[in-house]
Amino acid sequence: MSGGVDSAVAAARMVAAGHQVVGVHLALSKNPESFRSGARGCCSLEDSHDARRVADKLGIPFYVWDFSDRFRADVVDDFLAEYQAGRTPNPCLRCNEKIKFAAVLERGLALGFDAVATGHYAQLDAEGLHRAVDPAKDQSYVLGTLHADQLQRCLFPLGDSVKTDVRAEAAALGFGVAKKPDSHDICFIPDGDTAGFLDRHLGARPGEIVDADGTPLGEHGGTHRYTVGQRKGLHLGRPAADGRPRYVLSIEPVANTVVVGPKERLSVTRIEGIRPTWAGPEREGQWRGHVQVRAHGEAMPALVETNGDHLVAQLDEPCTGIAPGQAIVTYDGDRVVGSATIARASR
Repeated sequence: MSGGVDSAVAAARMVAAGHQVVGVHLALSKNPESFRSGARGCCSLEDSHDARRVADKLGIPFYVWDFSDRFRADVVDDFLAEYQAGRTPNPCLRCNEKIKFAAVLERGLALGFDAVATGHYAQLDAEGLHRAVDPAKDQSYVLGTLHADQLQRCLFPLGDSVKTDVRAEAAALGFGVAKKPDSHDICFIPDGDTAGFLDRHLGARPGEIVDADGTPLGEHGGTHRYTVGQRKGLHLGRPAADGRPRYVLSIEPVANTVVVGPKERLSVTRIEGIRPTWAGPEREGQWRGHVQVRAHGEAMPALVETNGDHLVAQLDEPCTGIAPGQAIVTYDGDRVVGSATIARASR
């Protein structure tokens, strides 16, 4: 129970369905913020109090589980290491993979519980994990790293609902969180200043910003401040000859350079992934389906080929802004097949 409206209604639905429910809030920081600001961050002390009030109203036991050390190692440290290596991680996927559906499930099963229920918008059936009914809230992408054996122990009570109905249900139940805003930012960077957070932890390491042909154009304060597809904040000393804006094409942490160029150079049709995971039966060889590379991105038709620890997706149409370190999630219709970590993308 995060303290938000979704997990509150999920808990209420589990109680109404006759399950024996225990509410659990995750303490993911040694020094959590007392209050959150608007939709920034989550897991503050205020959030834990909101979750407890909902549990009290439902008449269920409520506990706070401290996973701050594991969260630091598996999510925050991973986030920093990935940026330092020139990749762009997704900490929400990592948190789902390592904390909410690994650490929590592991402890829950050890304590004798049958499953973990959350307020994620996704659907489960005998065939596996599917997109939610509400396309605007669908979270199947951020759940795409889960394995089939984990999904068998999961419940997503909100998958068949739209957000407006969930808020109305919360209001009808008398929950104070009915109108609470959703959290959109990285939970361990509550002020929303990702660049500042990375600077504080990784330090400044100045280097060159170069054109695709290697021509120096300016300086940067650290490759961790950039991601593929970025346009703003480049502060280049020399304008492009054609006057068009430049975008980050690649990040070279060993050479400590950021490579920029025209937008069309961002266009790719081939995405290579590593360490695939499977939400259902493992797929080898070639098959046609759809892939998604952002949490709220479009599903793109592609020819997918998997071979052991390697995945290649050949897109039917070009896509832009694909950054190594992000996740590529594969779909068969609305069903999640699996995911992989993007290693490279090319034309």
